[in-house]
Amino acid sequence: MPQETSLPSFSRLASSPFGLAEPTASLSPPYFSSNKGTITMDNKQWAPSVILVDADYLDRVAFDLTVNFERMIGRHIPQADLCHWIDCIALDGGLRPGEHETQVHFLHPKEKEAFRHFTPSSFTEDINGLSFSDNLGRFNLFAFPVEEIVSADEFFIQSFTMLADAKEIDRLIVVGDMAAYGDTLRKLCAQTEGKEITLMTMEPVPGKGFQQEILGYSLMSALGIKSEELQ
Repeated sequence: MPQETSLPSFSRLASSPFGLAEPTASLSPPYFSSNKGTITMDNKQWAPSVILVDADYLDRVAFDLTVNFERMIGRHIPQADLCHWIDCIALDGGLRPGEHETQVHFLHPKEKEAFRHFTPSSFTEDINGLSFSDNLGRFNLFAFPVEEIVSADEFFIQSFTMLADAKEIDRLIVVGDMAAYGDTLRKLCAQTEGKEITLMTMEPVPGKGFQQEILGYSLMSALGIKSEELQ
């Protein structure tokens, strides 16, 4: 199970004229846009550590775990603590206590306005522009809707490709739908050099150029499911 972290302190990031958020610190966020079906990187400043999340996939996995474990342990399971979950996968991805800077990018369908199984939930009102700090450093959160001009799978893969090519990034933690585009993702990892890449998966997958951790453990922790309840 993930290590313990300190309680986070929260702040908001300044609003951006592009409708996204810009931190009040010197590091301004990159943001994604689509042009004729191609995702472009409009700002080349990235944090050393980046977490890329397929938000719709993550929400589906959280739902499946909630339903299954409510039946198993016989109690109601509340929504998952999003910031606690981020801490857990940051630890799984190799981040350790210190004054780090991490960006978390949630890619979500345009019609999906909020998580159903996480709190905070609203991509626009709660998550985009949220910043929190704890003993793992500072986390800046951003949410990007998938435009109709490109498929959600293609949007995710093109976004990952940009992150893999960004020289500023040392650590890349990826939460994607391996059943939908995992083969492409694994091939890209094998071709990427100079990055510490962690794929968060629900079951082991073959490949090289990445390490992998089981996504379910971090979600169980964020959902408040204790190991003794499963005995």
